[in-house]
Amino acid sequence: MFISPAYAQAGGGSGGGGLEALLPLILIFVVFYFLLIRPQQKKMKQHREMLTAIRRGDKVVTGGGIVGSVTKVDGDTEITVEIAKDVKVKVRRDLVSSVVSKTAPQAAASRAANEDRPQGGILSRLLGGGTPQQQAANAPAEGLKVEPTTEAQNSDDNGGEDAPEKKVE
Repeated sequence: MFISPAYAQAGGGSGGGGLEALLPLILIFVVFYFLLIRPQQKKMKQHREMLTAIRRGDKVVTGGGIVGSVTKVDGDTEITVEIAKDVKVKVRRDLVSSVVSKTAPQAAASRAANEDRPQGGILSRLLGGGTPQQQAANAPAEGLKVEPTTEAQNSDDNGGEDAPEKKVE
């Protein structure tokens, strides 16, 4: 009636129980690393780079949702943001959540402003001078013939009002 204790203890056990138990935990950690930890580290790195690249003239959004333009960079930890006309607020640099619009670097901005400005003066424009782009913009279209108009042509074009009347008999 009773089962002998030898049969109860003699189960067919496996010898490598420790490694098999850790394998699912290691697999879960690898999945978490690639799906959660690594993307978050990339996002934090991009945010740090954005914060170090803030300069005067950038439009920023603070952590509280206030939008303004940077008027002064006060060292590594603070910036001065103008949120309305003549209303300036000092904000910690790490509390800036995003940069809405970036300004171009000063050297590139001055070059871009000079490219838009016409080169040469009035005489060079009248005499056909200027850059090749300006000459092409001012030139008439190909195949279009421009003829000067005279007084006689103008009087014919206005319906003959100035022309003498002819009597028909």
